[in-house]
Amino acid sequence: MTDRVSQTDFIAAAMNPERAAPLGIVGPDGTPAPKRFSVYRNNIIVSLKAAMADGFPAVASLVGDAFFAAMSDVFIRKTPPNSPILTLYGADFADFIASFEPAASLPYLSGVAQLEYALRRAYHAADALPVAARALENPHIFSAQITLAPACTMLSFAHPVAEIRAAALGGPKPTSGAQDVLITRPDLDPIATALPAGTIAITTALQAGIPLGQAIEHAPDELDLTAFIGALVSGGAITKLEYDNV
Repeated sequence: MTDRVSQTDFIAAAMNPERAAPLGIVGPDGTPAPKRFSVYRNNIIVSLKAAMADGFPAVASLVGDAFFAAMSDVFIRKTPPNSPILTLYGADFADFIASFEPAASLPYLSGVAQLEYALRRAYHAADALPVAARALENPHIFSAQITLAPACTMLSFAHPVAEIRAAALGGPKPTSGAQDVLITRPDLDPIATALPAGTIAITTALQAGIPLGQAIEHAPDELDLTAFIGALVSGGAITKLEYDNV
């Protein structure tokens, strides 16, 4: 390859099988090498499709292998990687699905993709040492500001996305409606805990530095606060407790 090939032209050709090999792609003898480039281009697409299948197994299960392969192909052509970290490829897949006309009959599909990607991000998040469960026995606990682990996040969905994902992977059929999903990483593997819609307001408040007692005032009536706090503790999600004037 000579220096006449721009990075932009190279990427555009590598992601589009209908484009000819860019001028400047040559073999060892200095002559154009379109066949070599085609092999390289095919290897790129195969690798990205494999990464998509590995990263979104529930989405693939819900739509079937053939549909998923076709959908992934369109996504890959439109959204080449912008990072060398292949394990984090697919950040925009949920948004893509939401506007992908052939998937319009599955309004929950983009949510499943969003959840699967969030779980993957949690898996690769930085480690953080959780506080001991006994630390929450402090009588002033409700005045504490709580720091959540990097792997901890919460998402809000109009559909029972956590249950749909579980069903797609062999679990029971969904039985609920809209839900928020807490993602924690107690050991090496992240887990998704379904909670009543509106629970996300608590974690949003905590992340804004609002003390626990005030944050839980935002809880929906259906939420079992003991179970919620238990999920944070068992998930290793609380990494720091700070008290003012205590």
